[in-house]
Amino acid sequence: MTATEAPGPFLTEDRLAIRDLAREFATKEVLPVANELDPVQGEIPMELRAKMAELGFFGILIPEEYGGLGLGLSEYAVVVEELARAWMSVASLIARGQQFTAGFDEGQRRRYLPAMARGEFLSAFALSEAEAGSDVANLSCRATPDGDGWRIDGQKMWCTFADGSDYLQVFARTSPVDPAHRSRGVTCFLMPKQRGTLPDGVTGTPVRKIGYHGWKTWELSFDGAMAREVVGEVGQGFRIAMGDLDTARIHTAARAIGLARGALEDAIAYAGQRVQFGRPIGENQAIRFTIADMAAQIEASRALMYQVCTAVDAGMPSPVQASMVKLVASEMAERVTSSGVQIHGGAGYTSDFPAERYWRDARLTKIFEGTSEIQMRIISDALLGRPEARA
Repeated sequence: MTATEAPGPFLTEDRLAIRDLAREFATKEVLPVANELDPVQGEIPMELRAKMAELGFFGILIPEEYGGLGLGLSEYAVVVEELARAWMSVASLIARGQQFTAGFDEGQRRRYLPAMARGEFLSAFALSEAEAGSDVANLSCRATPDGDGWRIDGQKMWCTFADGSDYLQVFARTSPVDPAHRSRGVTCFLMPKQRGTLPDGVTGTPVRKIGYHGWKTWELSFDGAMAREVVGEVGQGFRIAMGDLDTARIHTAARAIGLARGALEDAIAYAGQRVQFGRPIGENQAIRFTIADMAAQIEASRALMYQVCTAVDAGMPSPVQASMVKLVASEMAERVTSSGVQIHGGAGYTSDFPAERYWRDARLTKIFEGTSEIQMRIISDALLGRPEARA
């Protein structure tokens, strides 16, 4: 147990109990499955999803009145770190039951949130396109009124879990682009479907990823697919897409910290077992100092995450701080997991050890939920003002 894991102002006894529950589950249930399935790109088993639902992991952020646990972002981050230490994909899966609900009206909340909390109504987020990644407002997928619904046509990229989810949350243009207000005219649609399939009018091709295994990420084609339910107001979907980003970025920071911790713990174990020149490599100063540096970087990132979570739970959210912790933690995770591979030497470059999994998945944390460059732009704009404002 490290210093920040001891009881204190953040890790209260209740949060320690939640952490210990998540840690036991991750160690006993998730890690063995990850070690078996990730090297062969197998998918997260349904039995594992069912156990996660039983523990309430899909409803941490959902209010009790809707069947959730009614906890805060602090508890969510604690659980996410533990799950990511075993398999980042599993730590990501729990978001599909409680994030991406900004814009739900009261009827939708009562209709869908209880099922989400039970892990029975999980989402896939269809926002990005080939030309609309960091520049989300550039999306061109369109929705046209058709009877009592909307006909959706166009392409989507990076839609993870499109097949395994219970619904797609699709963002499409319902009015032409206004050059002066590019984010306007985008609408969010909720498209229920059968788990294990794509909706009628939607076809897809799995993306050939180097990591983030356990589920598929899709390129989707919408050809007259019908959507009959709008989330929020027509034309206000961009605001909904951005509405959960603070939570998503803190979620990513927790995932990055979990990956880095996995790399650290495995490196410590390997350094004690691997013998070269007649002694364990953990007796060599170079290895010892590398491990010390890995641990310090993790602790610093975790401390910032705890600070940001505390502010959000106190009703003082800060998009800039959310960007800071996402930036700091994801950059840290790539460095630390790379050090973990180095300590393993040649063995770290094989799929026989989880070290390379942590490294591959950590690299993704610098890209999704806004690249490191986008986070730096958000932070610098807050500090210096937007460049065009000074022109």
